[in-house]
Amino acid sequence: LATGPRQNSSVFYEIRTYDIKPSKMKEFVEMVNKYFHLRTAHSELVGFWSAELGAMNKVVHIWKYENFAQRTAVRHALTNDNDWQGKFISAALPLVEKQHNEVAYLVPWCQLGKPPKEGGVYEWVTFQMKPGGPALWGEAFRAAINAHINTGYTKLIGVFHTEYGLLNTVHVIWWNENPDQRAAGRHSAHEDARVVAAVRDSVRFLESQKNMLLIPLQCSPLK
Repeated sequence: LATGPRQNSSVFYEIRTYDIKPSKMKEFVEMVNKYFHLRTAHSELVGFWSAELGAMNKVVHIWKYENFAQRTAVRHALTNDNDWQGKFISAALPLVEKQHNEVAYLVPWCQLGKPPKEGGVYEWVTFQMKPGGPALWGEAFRAAINAHINTGYTKLIGVFHTEYGLLNTVHVIWWNENPDQRAAGRHSAHEDARVVAAVRDSVRFLESQKNMLLIPLQCSPLK
């Protein structure tokens, strides 16, 4: 089964999700904001968020790599970085309950976007699609995404398709000024015949979906 899009670039993104001990979330975020410059000295951070709705005590961060050789070199360098290991890792690991990572590519028809201004919120939507990859559901999924873009109430940041992890998973990141704007836009979209038609076509290939409302951390390039 074809599970991956045809990639014209070796660039990929590592998505890391950490569940933090409930009583330690504040401490973890403070440590990230204080010491994460030690980590970003080694490779490019795309964004770092904490979950506000849809999950609790969870953080998500995305790293960009030019290829797998670069990631290997970065991971090796981090192991030997005494400041990173001593100031952050040794203190942060006891605060973490669970870690999960995925490797994903941007879908070929999407470029990584930026919000029009700082201070908004991000909606992270995860779609589990039927096996077969974009060759099966890609066109219908793209049409559904474009239908939402055309409503104008939300800003698309990125669409990522997994290469390692649970396959046929698509993560879509949207930006809105605030949760109320997002709620009003969703209500209008549900009454838009174009959106309804596009979603109805795409949902034929859908197994499940879930979402989170995310707040960017101080250290996050995407704010």
